[in-house]
Amino acid sequence: MKLIFTSLICSGLMILSTNVLAGTRLTAAQCNDYPFTPLKGKVTRAQLVQVLAELESVGYDPGAVSGYYPLDLQRAQSRLRAKYARECTDSPKHIKAQSSQ
Repeated sequence: MKLIFTSLICSGLMILSTNVLAGTRLTAAQCNDYPFTPLKGKVTRAQLVQVLAELESVGYDPGAVSGYYPLDLQRAQSRLRAKYARECTDSPKHIKAQSSQ
């Protein structure tokens, strides 16, 4: 399990190094997608990479050597939920309008 998690993190970091995702606002599609809405099927690799990118955008560093795991991950998840609340629930009309296009 640890090997799988480490592999996913490394893969995600390689993919993310080519993207500029950190610090961006959530889009309507992201607000209406995993991890903010329940899944209807299995989690895809792309969804896991997206979650990792979102966690990193709120300060989580999966490669950091820390004696605070899983507390650091839980704090990042809490910050991500707060980001979701700010960006996805403040303007539901904006989100609904974009997602219906």
